[in-house]
Amino acid sequence: MRGIRSGFLFQQHTASATCSSLLLSVHKICRTILSTRNPSSMANSVAAAPAKGPITHVIFDMDGLLLDTEKFYTEVQEIILARYNKTFDWSLKAKMMGKKAIEAARVFVEESGISDSLSAEEFLLEREDMLKTLFPTSELMPGASRLIRHLHAKGIPICVATGTHKRHFELKTQRHGELFTLMHHIVMGDDPEVKQGKPSPDGFLTAAKRFEDGPVDPCKILVFEDAPSGVLAAKNAGMFVVMVPDPRLDSSYHETADQILSSLLDFKPEEWGLPPFESLEN
Repeated sequence: MRGIRSGFLFQQHTASATCSSLLLSVHKICRTILSTRNPSSMANSVAAAPAKGPITHVIFDMDGLLLDTEKFYTEVQEIILARYNKTFDWSLKAKMMGKKAIEAARVFVEESGISDSLSAEEFLLEREDMLKTLFPTSELMPGASRLIRHLHAKGIPICVATGTHKRHFELKTQRHGELFTLMHHIVMGDDPEVKQGKPSPDGFLTAAKRFEDGPVDPCKILVFEDAPSGVLAAKNAGMFVVMVPDPRLDSSYHETADQILSSLLDFKPEEWGLPPFESLEN
């Protein structure tokens, strides 16, 4: 498995179609190996994770998964598009979620048809002024604190891999600094090793490399994501992924994930070979 991983996963970490295909193949191999260890797991439905554990490390996305910040992006982008008599809907939002800021901005102006009036760079500047007043009010998503504290207490190495840049990360986590100190490390969107945003695997591969015993075998890593591009990035990295999507997201985006949850409160660690919650934590 190490030979396959070094041959496929770390070929300059590009997000080309060829690379993505090879990385997905590695993930399929991982699932085959795991299913032979636990054949009964293959009988489970998609919602119950068809090929589980043994998981040793966990990587969290942040926006929309740990922090309820996606609503801020939606609010601001609705305001901007209204000036052009256009509507911001979830088909457009789904294409933007999880991407680096400039990549999401290009999608926004091009898909909405306003690129002749507003450039991606101008959009980001305008959006920035509104967002920086909203980010410090960010709230935790349901179940986020419980899960993070549980895994940390049980000695499971955890980290964050987010497309958010450092300046926004500091604003978003102002009220939750203590919780984020429980992470082994945090990989942000402006990290020099993250050459491309999601669905490229760069962020997750960088996160896997920085664990104390890294690089960790992708087959042993469970990623939590809410965005379609993030789910693909985890798959392209050869990792398992639990998706906690917004209920307004079209269900066609659910197919790639190994497990779908309506909330982090619904996660059962023991299904992935992780220590179960204590009764007092439930």
